[in-house]
Parts: sequence; structure tokens; C-alpha cells
Amino acid sequence: MKPSFRQKFRYWFDNLMSRGTPAMIGMLFVLSLAVVFVAGAIISITGFVQEGQSERIPFGEAAWESLMRTLDSGTMGGDTGTGYRIVMLLVTLGGIFVVSALIGVLNNAIEGQMDRLRKGRSQVLETNHTLVLGWSAQIFTVLNELMVANENQSNARIVVLADKDKVEMEDEIRERVEFKGKTRIICRNGSPIDPNDIEITSPHDAKAIIILPPENEDPDTDVIKTTLAVTNNPARRAAPYHIITQIRHAKNMAVLKLVGEKDKVQAILTGELIARVVAQTSRQSGLSMVYTELMNFGGDEIYFKHEPALAGKTFGEALLAFEDSCVMGLRKTDGTILLSPPMDSRLEKDDQIFALSADDDTIRISPTSGLAQINNALIHSSRQPLKPKPEKCLILGWNRSGTTIVHELDNYVPKGSQVTVVADIYNIEKQIRAQGGKLKNQKLVVMEGETTDRDLLNKLGVEEYDHVIVLAYSTMEPQEADAKTLVTLLHLRDMAEKDETPFSIVSEMLDLRNRELAEATQVDDFIVSEHLVSLMMSQLSENGELFDVFTDVFDPEGAEIYLKPISDYVSLGEAVNFYTVVEAARRRGETALGYRLEKEASEAGKSYGVHTNPKKSEAVVFTSDDKVIVIAEN
Repeated sequence: MKPSFRQKFRYWFDNLMSRGTPAMIGMLFVLSLAVVFVAGAIISITGFVQEGQSERIPFGEAAWESLMRTLDSGTMGGDTGTGYRIVMLLVTLGGIFVVSALIGVLNNAIEGQMDRLRKGRSQVLETNHTLVLGWSAQIFTVLNELMVANENQSNARIVVLADKDKVEMEDEIRERVEFKGKTRIICRNGSPIDPNDIEITSPHDAKAIIILPPENEDPDTDVIKTTLAVTNNPARRAAPYHIITQIRHAKNMAVLKLVGEKDKVQAILTGELIARVVAQTSRQSGLSMVYTELMNFGGDEIYFKHEPALAGKTFGEALLAFEDSCVMGLRKTDGTILLSPPMDSRLEKDDQIFALSADDDTIRISPTSGLAQINNALIHSSRQPLKPKPEKCLILGWNRSGTTIVHELDNYVPKGSQVTVVADIYNIEKQIRAQGGKLKNQKLVVMEGETTDRDLLNKLGVEEYDHVIVLAYSTMEPQEADAKTLVTLLHLRDMAEKDETPFSIVSEMLDLRNRELAEATQVDDFIVSEHLVSLMMSQLSENGELFDVFTDVFDPEGAEIYLKPISDYVSLGEAVNFYTVVEAARRRGETALGYRLEKEASEAGKSYGVHTNPKKSEAVVFTSDDKVIVIAEN
């Protein structure tokens, strides 16, 4: 059966309306013009005029008067003349139904566009920006650090894409990020594992891409998916992407490298990193602050520098060549990183040093010789190291890093030592045995119990231990876990005050904001694990060359950072400049980075007494409790 004209018209109209707002606006606009022009033509042709008007109205003037009545129905109130009134009445009615509908559609379209902007779905047109994919508690540290890093830049941009409401993201960022300089943060809503959503952030023009893992049980899967969505995008750029992320399980590292084999993918193995920091810090108070100072943008940072004047010199001579910079190691022409190499290592023509300095242009050879400023009379000769005694370590609480911490401790303590683990977690001993086999130097004791129970802590005889590590439970929400940790720390503080042979206490916090509360417990060190990883990711996003340096710093093999008694190096109670301290360390084959003053250990504003890269000519009077920060073999 052949469709009727009515059916054809309705089918055409339905198709037109299905095209959405632009089609509706176009149709209503055409109808509005038709009403105006038809009315103008009728008045012009028929000669309808108002009373008292004898001349025929031209078409243009008639169309204008019609338009005025479509926009304002009150205009026709003063019209006269029967024919003229009838035409203008029809025009006004057309304006009420057609033009008003057009205005309504336009208003809805504008509101819809505003809603779309609020939802964060518009295309980002930035270039050379830092792109952050994902959302977690780490993002605030990352953004704060990038703000400091880009403070002196005029057009720095950070783009954040997360599966979260754009307005909520912006509100949280305003509350927890300190805006500095002219850096602008742009938020967009979308899934970090969806290539189409990632496209709105202009990933192909980004200088660095930071992928934050979600806060769930299997974050590695999402990290790999997101990396795959970037690197295997059909519209990807020819140049390699610089991607910084983190992986929880070592077994997933090979998969990530395969996904990003054409690109520069730098992944931090968080489990091992945090476990190593906790294990080392439990035996060296202040070490976590040293790591923080090395990796934040608030003070001095690590820079590479090619210095032709050092060619042919030894590494030991390079240590004393700079007044305002602290040399840490060498990068050979083949890219090999040597952290605190042997003092007699010769620098070749194309070798670079890497050093702690305020900026890359502050790494300048001092015009005066450092040797001339050394006070040899204050340097202590190398002492015969004492035979290490067995140690007792108590771990309260448990999380996924616990097994690695126990095995890391086993690498540092002498034979005959003991580690006791107390937590309300079942089957801890089996976890430890499964991950790394039998312990070589420690006896393992595992107990089930509530770590906030004072009676249990008294029965354990906490005062008999050399070191106490309080771990945050990863099975709880961060605030709940930190609250439990704080209660345990308060008990330990009370017990430590009554003990004549105080033990060291190291605690892990999940939320950086709880550190201020925890400081009331007077604990030796706080390790905010996510904060430390976030600092490293921020540094790598600005300078990917640092990846090999950080890998070497945290590698258990070879040289590591230690805090050693300053009294083993220089005389106490006398003014000593840092040139002399560097020379004292150099004679032992060690590289001095700074010192820690015990009198400032509780002052947050002074980095808890940690001074890295001090001005070498400035003199300091040390006490027996002060430490020198060195890179050494052990």
C-alpha cells in the first residue's frame, strides 16, 4: 500500500527530530523566518496600514515590524486598522508558539552544554602537559609536588582524567593542593582504561603520563590496561611515550614491560620499595626523612651535569670541587649509573656527575680549592668496626609488605637475631615461609593478638626489643587503620618513657594528614608509604633520567644510604665545616650527603633535623647524638 502524504510527512518529521537539538533549532528558525517574511509580504502587497497612515509600507519595514511582534507580543497593543491588526495578530500568535519554542530549545541547548562542561567531557587542547590517569589518595602529593616543580613556569598544565565527577575532583583539589605559580589543573571525567576517554586529554601531546593505580585488591590489572590503552591506541604518536606508574607484584612487571616495549615505561615496584625503606629505617632513625628530602621538590634535587673541567680527575677529587652541590655518583658514557664509586675512579671526557643541588645551573665548580678548607686536625681516623650483636625486632600489625620486610631485615641483622610478629591476622608464618623460604639470620616468632591491647604489649616485654615496627593494616580503610596505629603508638610511647634503655619505634601511616597527630607520640620515624612513592613518581615525570639513580639508591646490592655517628668522623664540640666532614667520609671510601642534628629531630619545619647538601664552608658544632648521612657499602 502506497503511503499517504501525511504518513510521508510524519516520517520525514520524525527523522528530522531524531537528529537532536541542532535539527530542532534549524527547523524552528526557518519557521520563525517564514512567519516574519510571509506577514511582511502580505502587508506590503495588500497595502494594509494602520489608521492615519496613507502610504504603503515597504516589504523590509513590514518584515521588521512583524519580527518585533514575534519577539514581544505586547507590541501589537497599539495597532490600528482591521486588516493590519488581523495580520499582526497572526504574527504574534506565531511568535508565541514558534519563536518561543526556538528560544526554549536554545536555552535547553545552552544548559545541556553547561552540564557537559561540568561533567568534564570536553576535549583538552593542551600540549607539553603532564597527564595524570586515575584517582587515589596519592594524587594530592603528586599535584602538590608538580606545583612546586613548575612554580617558575608561565604555562605549565596538569590534566587529570578519572572516573569521578569533575566538580568533586576540583573541590577536593582546591582543599588539599596548594596552588603555586601559574600552573593550571584541568580535570576531565572518564575511564582511564578506555582509549576513547583517554583521547579527550590529548595524550599524544603530553610530555609525561602518570598512571595512578586504583585502591582495590588487584590494582596491577588496571595499571596494565591503562598502559595498553595509551601505547596501543590506533592514533598513537610515533615518538615513545614517557609513562610513570607503579606495580604491586613483581610477577606483573614483565607483562607491563611487554605492553610498553616501544615506549619509556618506568614502573616502581611498591611492595619491595616500601618494605626496604621500613626495614632500613627501623635500624636507622631519620632515614625516611633523608629519602623524602632527596625526592621532594621543596629543597635540593638531583641533577645531571657534564663538567669538562673534571675530565681526568678522580671521583674523590670531584666530591670537594663544589661549594653548593653534593656529588653522589657518575653516569658513564654508556649510561651506566655508578652510585658512590671507588674514590680513585677517573672521570672520562664524556662522563657526567649527578649531584644534589638547588638547580642545574647551581652545579658550579668552586673557584677556591676545597682541600684548603679542610681541618685535618678534626678528622678521626677510621675505627675498627665493632662486632655486631644479635638484635630483637618486634613487628606489630600486618599488611602485604610484611613478608618482604621480614626478609629484608634478615639481610641486615647479624646471626642469632629474632623477629617477633604480632597481629590479628591468621597464617602469617605460612605467608613468610612461602615468599622467601627459611630465614638465615633471624628466629621467627609469630603470635595472634590485638596490637592495641595494653595487656598484650606488657606481656610481650616490649622494652626488651631493640626495634619496634608498627605496620598499618591494609585490610582496613586508611583512616581506621591509622587510628589503630595511633592507639598502639600511644601505648608504646608510655612504655618507652618508663624504660631506661629506650627502643626505636618506626611506624607506617597510610594518610599523610595523620602524621601531625602521630607526631604527638614522639616516634623515631614515620613512613607514609604512598607519600614516598608519590614523591618518586613526581620526580620521574619531570626527569626520567632519575629512574636508574633511584633504582640504585634502593637496591640492596652495593652502596646504600646510612646515618652513622658523627663522632666516628670528626671531633665533637668544635666548629667543623662540611668540607672536613666530606673528607673524613672520603677517606673511608664513603660519600657524605649531609647530617642530622638531634636537637632538631622533633621540628617539622627543620625537616626533623635532616640537612642534605649543606653549604660546605659553613661550620657546625656537633654533639654525640648527631649523625652524618653517607652513601656506603654497609
